[in-house]
Formats: sequence, C-alpha cells, structure tokens
Amino acid sequence: MAIYQSMQRVRFSSPDDYKKFQTIFADVRIHLKKLPGFLHLTWWVHNDDPCWYNEISLWTSFDALRDWHMNTYHKHAKEWAVRSGAIMEDIIANFEFKNARLIRVCPNCAHIQDKPYEINMEQEALSQPCPKCEFTFPVMRETTNSTAVFKDVVMPLQDLSSKEAATAS
Repeated sequence: MAIYQSMQRVRFSSPDDYKKFQTIFADVRIHLKKLPGFLHLTWWVHNDDPCWYNEISLWTSFDALRDWHMNTYHKHAKEWAVRSGAIMEDIIANFEFKNARLIRVCPNCAHIQDKPYEINMEQEALSQPCPKCEFTFPVMRETTNSTAVFKDVVMPLQDLSSKEAATAS
C-alpha cells in the first residue's frame, strides 16, 4: 500500500494569530478521524522561532490527502487564516512514502531491534515490548491537549495528569 506524507511549515503573523487559528481548528481531530485514508497528524512549534509551526500528516492515498485539503472544514479554516492575515506563509510539500523501519535499543537488556513495519499500524508496532526482556517502551499517547492525532490508536484519548504529561514529553 502506498502512503503519502504531507509536510507543512506555517508561519503565523503573531502568537495571538496562532491562538485564534487554534480556536477555529479546534475540532480537527473529530474531522480527521472520520476521513477515509487518514492515518496520522502531528503539529508542533519550531524551537527556534515560535511563529513557525510544522505539521506532518500521513495518508493511504494521494486522493485522500487531496480530499482533506478540499474538505469544507479544512478549506474554511485555511481561508479564514489567509484572509484575516493570521498566516504569513504556508509551505506545503507532499511525498510518496516508501517504507518505515523501527530501530530500538532496549534500555533494560541492550537488545537491538531493526525491523520494518506498516505505517498504518504504527501505534501497534510502537506498543510492542522488547522481544527479549518484555521491557515496555514509552508510546506517545493521543491526549486531549496534544497536537498528535492517530487513526491507529492503541490507547483511548485521555487527559494526562501533570506528572504523566511531564514524563510523556
């Protein structure tokens, strides 16, 4: 199965404009999970420039990716951001994804693992323990306050306590 990756680098005019955009795009998780072909989205702020935001999304086909960009919810949010001047730049690059590998070194027994996995089953692959000692690797969970959305979710969406949130990041 071919997988398509979309990368966006978005520069907002100000931190306040990004906050407004977050409000408009608040229900993105609900919309993405209903879309055929959606696999994963992660959104984060650039460390060196808080006006730059980066997004990576994964899709089962280029048509699914294009459908998201033509989706009424997505189009209206982007149109608002452009017309209001909130977005200064939006750089989009799309790629056909060829394969995924998982390389792990167990901190408990030093077992080295290097194996291919199916990207549409990423959360399942990441949740597997060390085959030698059963060490459980940490897995980034989808939370109500995270900017990661997974269609292949092993654990249900949840709120993290402040202690869990500190150890998850």
